[in-house]
This record gives sequence, C-alpha cells and structure tokens, in this order.
Amino acid sequence: MASKTFKCSTCDKNPLDKDEVAICKKILGRNIDAFYCLDCLAADLQVSKEDLLDKIEYFKNEGCVLFK
Repeated sequence: MASKTFKCSTCDKNPLDKDEVAICKKILGRNIDAFYCLDCLAADLQVSKEDLLDKIEYFKNEGCVLFK
C-alpha cells in the first residue's frame, strides 16, 4: 500500500516530508485539508522556520504519535 503524499497549499512543494505533515496536523488540527511546507507555515504563523524545527524536536522528544 502506497503512502499518501501531500503538497504545500501555498507554494506547491511536492512532496512534503513527514515532519512537515505532522507539524501542520499538530498546530492546525488533525482533520485539516491544507498542508504547508515549513517555510510557508512559518510565514503564515509569523514565526521563524527555526522555531518550527525546535517544536518538531520537542514533540518528537515528548513521544507525540504524529512524529513517529
């Protein structure tokens, strides 16, 4: 069974990596239809890409199932 691929709803980066999909679900909600690359998500949230990368590591270390 092939895994589903996602593309950025803003810049059309395709495919998004699993951490990009996971951080979108974590921040925007698990049932979202639109996904974003880290650059576009950071711009939309008005945070740095580094802030998002730090959050990804934090959630991984906490054992969040979205980041497995």
